[in-house]
Amino acid sequence: MTPTTGTHTDIGPLTLRPLDPLKDAELVHSWVTHPKAAFWMMQDARLEDVERAYMEIAADEHWHALLGLHDGVPAFLMEKYDPAHHELVGLYEPEPGDVGMHFLVAPTDRPVHGFTRAVITAVMAHLFEDPAVERVVVEPDVSNKAVHALNEAVGFVPDREIQKPEKKALLSFCTRERFLNRHSYAATAVSA
Repeated sequence: MTPTTGTHTDIGPLTLRPLDPLKDAELVHSWVTHPKAAFWMMQDARLEDVERAYMEIAADEHWHALLGLHDGVPAFLMEKYDPAHHELVGLYEPEPGDVGMHFLVAPTDRPVHGFTRAVITAVMAHLFEDPAVERVVVEPDVSNKAVHALNEAVGFVPDREIQKPEKKALLSFCTRERFLNRHSYAATAVSA
């Protein structure tokens, strides 16, 4: 599969390509069931569960899964969704140009300083490459303090706590303007 987009960062090139629900399932299964992925809520998933979940996403016009590569090696997972159809239906009033996002960095024995921040920045730059996207919406678990700090670093502003069926979440928004004001290199990639 050909990468759909790429961003050069301080840690090297990060690219995204569509996730193949069957070919990538074993790799993604090892990520989502790892103890560090507890907030992904698939700790007890079997390989078949991961295949099924991502086949459902692949068949859904309002939800897309992408595999992120660092120097050509799979290193993170990204999902983008239409919040008018998934995750947040009935929990907030979507605005035109809203897109929802999830991301997961693969577990590693050799962490690279700044890697996760580079990933979320590249994910946001990818989302804002679409001129129709004006605001990114996230709904992380309220107790996931690490992701709240990352979200704030790229420009998210918390709105309020919401109760989802599976968790209490912190509804947060990042506008295109706020993101681009914080990330000058991303502004060049998004406007190119």
